[in-house]
Amino acid sequence: MTTTIVLPDGPATSRLGQALRFLVDRGGSMHRLRDRYGTAFTVQTLNLGPVVMLADPAEVKALFLATTDEVDNVDINLGSVLGAGSFFAIRGEEHRQQRKLLTPPFHGRRLRAYESLIEEEAEREMRTWPEDREFPVMPSMMRITLNAILRAVFGAAGAELDELRRMLPPMVRLGSILAVLPVPRRRYGPWGLFWRYRARYDAIVDRLIATARNDPRLAERDDVLAMLVQTRYDDGTPMTRGQIADQLLTLLTAGHETTATTLAWAVERLRRHPDVLARLVAGDDVLREATIVEVQRARPVIEMTTRQVRADAVRIGRWTMPRGTIVAACIALLHDDPALFEDPERFDPARFVGARPDTYGWIPFGGGVRRCIGAAFASMEMNVVLRTMLRDFTLVPTDAPGERRHNRGIAIAPARGGRAVVRRRAQGSR
Repeated sequence: MTTTIVLPDGPATSRLGQALRFLVDRGGSMHRLRDRYGTAFTVQTLNLGPVVMLADPAEVKALFLATTDEVDNVDINLGSVLGAGSFFAIRGEEHRQQRKLLTPPFHGRRLRAYESLIEEEAEREMRTWPEDREFPVMPSMMRITLNAILRAVFGAAGAELDELRRMLPPMVRLGSILAVLPVPRRRYGPWGLFWRYRARYDAIVDRLIATARNDPRLAERDDVLAMLVQTRYDDGTPMTRGQIADQLLTLLTAGHETTATTLAWAVERLRRHPDVLARLVAGDDVLREATIVEVQRARPVIEMTTRQVRADAVRIGRWTMPRGTIVAACIALLHDDPALFEDPERFDPARFVGARPDTYGWIPFGGGVRRCIGAAFASMEMNVVLRTMLRDFTLVPTDAPGERRHNRGIAIAPARGGRAVVRRRAQGSR
């Protein structure tokens, strides 16, 4: 019996034209297409072929709940950038087993153990902030989140961590760009530079793994590396050196840039909403958590999350898609849908006070079996950094227009870096 393929409508312009429009203005293109075609449409890309874009919560739910035999991760460059053993490259049973191994560090007791570490890194970085002079917070947030995740992943500081601290920011920036470009057959130019970075990273991790395996107090350590060196699959075999290196790079990358960018957006939004800022300064913990949720809604750092059809054909809502089709859950479109969030252009953390966001309408961490494994860590980290900043500094409001969105390759950041003006609080007023 022949399966009838049914895909959403989409523009009839050339593949090159569509790809260029998405490259120049991905968010704007998505919104214009939704206005024309509704909550589902098909676009043509240069390296992925047709991509079905979904912005209906019921269809996004169906996508996330589909089995990994039906849809799974996309064969794109993140696997090339982060390694064959990273979450973005492995599928099926291998993905399930590694996710099981990597879940414990980001929940429960281990998660709480990282709070003081993050506060310490935030305090150290914020001591360098100038007073009464505008500056971008994005570089500071990048350093805070990088140092925090390095310590959470590798443990105590040392020469290797100092080298990673210097090397990872340019490596991550380059990888973010390369992840959305075709992979060349030969490693030259930017790809050649990236693989030189990767060789240095692997050498450092090799040394850290060897040190961990010889550490007589390994069982007492809380860092992720120590846990991975000791962990075993169901059959008793350990993770290989390559698997550990790839997964640690995935955690470092995923737990660094996106969290820092969200914090920069939080500063950008709060300076333009002094009423919310005043309540946060007064110590409203519930509102602070709601503010982080609202920042992620109003300024999603990642605009879409994708899957690829693995079965001969899969039905998702109204659509039946053939093997190989890329399907994207459009985070940016869901987050500003007035049917889901009243007056979505208004920045209003109160909408999430006492109300949990819809599981399939608010998806900054993706969903299903591919949901970001570090979501709880990232939420806790943003809460601690924001709490520390508001405790130690007065954030000066502004009536300047909001910063436009800037595409950094994968992440969408404030174009001017989240400009801030701060004043240190007196010790007694904290």
